[in-house]
Order: sequence, then C-alpha cells, then structure tokens
Amino acid sequence: MALAATRRTNVRLPPEVNRILYVRNLPYKITAEEIYDIFGKYGPIRQVRVGVNPETKGTAFVVYEDIFDAKNACDHLSGFNVCNRYLVVLYYQSTKLYQKVDAEKKQAQLDAAKRKYGVDGIAK
Repeated sequence: MALAATRRTNVRLPPEVNRILYVRNLPYKITAEEIYDIFGKYGPIRQVRVGVNPETKGTAFVVYEDIFDAKNACDHLSGFNVCNRYLVVLYYQSTKLYQKVDAEKKQAQLDAAKRKYGVDGIAK
C-alpha cells in the first residue's frame, strides 16, 4: 500500500476527472449487482445508480471511493463489451447536465418577452 500512496502523490489529474462516472450504452436488463461486478474490479464503489425511466434506460452512475480508481475504471472500461454492447464511460460533469435545462429556461423567457412586446423574431 505504501507504494500506491507514493505513486499517487505526484500525479496531476486533468480537471474533468472525478469520482463519479457516467456510463452509457448499457444493456437494458443489466442489474446494479452486475455493474458492481464489472466496475468493482477497479476499486471500492460507494454507489451505483441505474437509469429506470425511458430517457435514462441503458445508463448508470458509478461513484468510487477514490478518484484514482475512477480514472483507472474509465480508462479500462470505455469500449468494454457487455452483452454485445460497447460501454461509453465518461466522467460526470454537472455543468453539462444543467446547460440544457438553462438553455430551455432561457428560451422560454425569451419567448415570453417576445409575446409581451409583440416581437415576432424575424429580422427585417
């Protein structure tokens, strides 16, 4: 363990690396236990959340205890074949999640302002 600790002290990770992985292209019938089996080989996992809605089916969030374990899993499991599906493993980025919501909210505000001031939005 001392070797692993010394190896990690001088490593500088890219800013997008974090403990939470976003996994896409999972088989719809995969269970959280199966995800634990696949991702648990790279280190202790704190939590697995599998998508159940029609919009989130085939996706999951995997939260590792350690950021280096998450990086190792992301590096090795991206493109991994599970039931003839190739996994897409990304680092979770909360800013990207909210960009779409913010864009939709801004568009709704813009549409309301156009109605209020009678602007049709066509440049002349």
